[in-house]
Amino acid sequence: MNDAASSGGSDDQRLTPRASSRPEGPEVRHSDGLRASDADRERVAEQLRDALAEGRLDMEEFEERLDATYKARTYGELAPITRDLPGQGAVAPPSVSMVKEPAEPGSWAGRIIGGEGSSTWGVAVMSGFERKGFWTVPRRFNSFAFWGGGVIDLRDANFADREVTVNCVAIMGGMQVIVPPGVEVEVRGIGIMGGFDHREEGVPGDPGAPRVIVTGFAFWGGVGVERKLTKAERQRLKAARRQERLERGQARKELRASPHDHPHDLRDVHREAMEQVRDALDDHREARREEREMRRRGDY
Repeated sequence: MNDAASSGGSDDQRLTPRASSRPEGPEVRHSDGLRASDADRERVAEQLRDALAEGRLDMEEFEERLDATYKARTYGELAPITRDLPGQGAVAPPSVSMVKEPAEPGSWAGRIIGGEGSSTWGVAVMSGFERKGFWTVPRRFNSFAFWGGGVIDLRDANFADREVTVNCVAIMGGMQVIVPPGVEVEVRGIGIMGGFDHREEGVPGDPGAPRVIVTGFAFWGGVGVERKLTKAERQRLKAARRQERLERGQARKELRASPHDHPHDLRDVHREAMEQVRDALDDHREARREEREMRRRGDY
């Protein structure tokens, strides 16, 4: 063994420990050439910063590996950079997953899909526009309303990025931005004889959920921001409550007891009746709300 090998190797060898060894396992070899994302490179850079703070790397090694991290284009180039470093909690798997697993259906990760967005603007001049249903929100969506209005509904939408901006300019008109629960909202718009709705600001977002920035200008108009469940989610919750009531009713029948002997059964009956009334009121309010929205859009 020569001196370079016995002392730790050259600078290139120190930068990529065991770089000459073949990746282990067929899955690693299969994904070795996959393109790495900016998020992948940033995770490796964060692990290098931790290693520098813990004394595992000196400054020269840190700078060399960090430079290699931001130049890396594939997983095969990223993996050797941290192969000799432990991950979080002193566990030493590779910091970057070598296999791209499909996102769980319905998860936020599955809804942040990249790309350019399926629609980038909306205009209403003495009329109205809508963006709703299954569409892709671009990194910046621009909208304008003059003597009219628009609805920008993000509840069923996918997102081009983890942070998107909805820019609204309303002149003697109004716009409504509807976001699903779990999304963080920040409102930066300016109103003159008008205003922006700030009620949904400050609500923490779910882990991995996108962030929506609502900005723009309102003159003699307004921009509302509302957080609402999708119709499918409301129906699912209603069905779950209905199923719960049926199960309680079945349990009472199985007891085969008289309400006079069990006063708590009377409370159950009363609670069930009140829940049915609540469901009916919810349905009525939702129908009235949808009717008002349809009427308002029809008047533009």
